[in-house]
Amino acid sequence: MTAEPQSAGGRDTRLGPLITTIFGLYARGEHNWLSVASVVRLMADLGFEGPAVRSAVSRLKRREVLRSRPHEGAAGYSLADSTLAALAEGDVRIFERARAAVEDGWLVVVFSVPESEREKRHDLRTSLTRLGLGTAAPGVWVAPGNLAVETRRTLERRGLSAYVDIFTGDHFAFGDLRSKVRTWWDLDELTELYADFLRRYDAVREGVAAGGTTPPEAFRTYIPMLTQWRRLPYRDPGLPLSLLPPGWNGVTAGALFSELNDLLSAPAREHALKVIHEYS
Repeated sequence: MTAEPQSAGGRDTRLGPLITTIFGLYARGEHNWLSVASVVRLMADLGFEGPAVRSAVSRLKRREVLRSRPHEGAAGYSLADSTLAALAEGDVRIFERARAAVEDGWLVVVFSVPESEREKRHDLRTSLTRLGLGTAAPGVWVAPGNLAVETRRTLERRGLSAYVDIFTGDHFAFGDLRSKVRTWWDLDELTELYADFLRRYDAVREGVAAGGTTPPEAFRTYIPMLTQWRRLPYRDPGLPLSLLPPGWNGVTAGALFSELNDLLSAPAREHALKVIHEYS
């Protein structure tokens, strides 16, 4: 199980991300709908009780991640349109991730927000951080050039394009790019996040590869594993390896994720769909 911090009020903050992972993996292939009963049952496999799961689903509805939609007399939820769009973009970054090369150049995002719309400044910073951009200076964010299209689409989808200018080009001068990358991104933090993933799941890989796993066991491992992993490709924009520390553990962690995904996704899906169809 993925360990994440409790909120100040004691609310278990794991539930929302885990539920979103389940909807992202399985609802889209089921006409974008899961019954409440199936979600409660699947979350029980992960060790969570029904009342807590129902409360977490209600919070996701209030945040407009999910929307309520009964189907043939059964209570259930669908992914909101904005969530579907974000998941489609996320699929590429999580499952088809491409590492940038120095030849891709750089993306520079400059934003200016009027004082009367300070909440937009927060939205912009949050959006750019989640896209993996680093901070070059106040109001100036940078990323590898291969993220330009994704960044543009995301800012447009979130209604933030009026506040930004986006540029692409090369680093012309001055200074050492490897040194600058360490100031634009917190590579020490990223290294520790990857190390934590490796600590949690390296032994799991060995066990699964050696002895196999049942569909329920695969589900119990796969959902928390994917939930922890899917944040990392957004924190790390896929910087060119030549600009990263030697032996960058993000490469090792990425290989581990790919192997676990290959080993676990099919049996986990088998279990999930059995439950979904039983409780629909």
